[in-house]
Amino acid sequence: MPAPGAVLCDLDNVIRFYDTEPLTALERAAGLPVGTTTEIAYAPEIDLPLLLGRITPDAWVEAITTGLAERLNGDTESARTLGRALAEAPFRADTEVVALLRRARAHVPLVLVTNATLQLDDDLALLGLTDLADAVVSSAVEQVAKPDPAIYRIAAERAGVPARRCLFVDDRQENIDAATALGMTGVLYRESADLRRALGPYADEATERQHSSLSG
Repeated sequence: MPAPGAVLCDLDNVIRFYDTEPLTALERAAGLPVGTTTEIAYAPEIDLPLLLGRITPDAWVEAITTGLAERLNGDTESARTLGRALAEAPFRADTEVVALLRRARAHVPLVLVTNATLQLDDDLALLGLTDLADAVVSSAVEQVAKPDPAIYRIAAERAGVPARRCLFVDDRQENIDAATALGMTGVLYRESADLRRALGPYADEATERQHSSLSG
């Protein structure tokens, strides 16, 4: 794989991971199959308006509540508690992935490309990652979401690199397929080793030190 001219990287389930154990415990206590809340919450008709910046997180929770209440014999209070637990789930950044991306950014532009809410800036601040990338392309701001080809074109433009020289990293195959259709090199993320292999010498600490000494 040739060295990329830019790295375009997803956020959730690549860099950011959520702790869903509290939600799982609530679902079990309510007698629901684990995953019921996310199944309803991430259905396109409920999730996409949030990711396009058309509704607030509170409105998203209310939409989840409506869907869940049908599974809970009309228990709106319990349904709302589950929806709120999903919306407020704690999250963390994978330190190894962050380190790999920082090394890559020492050599090429790094752009985050994420289906996110209008809270993204606050979330990145909480993660301590406001300085991670050269640019952030958010679905809620651009009002277009992956896998729409338009969001990839925006990201390549922000990177200042032709699509064919972009490496795109994501945890969803449909998003990878959309990127490769534009000529990008796609990497389906499952673990940090996938990113390390894709970045090649850019992931190496010695390469990073060498670049720093040359630029200094």
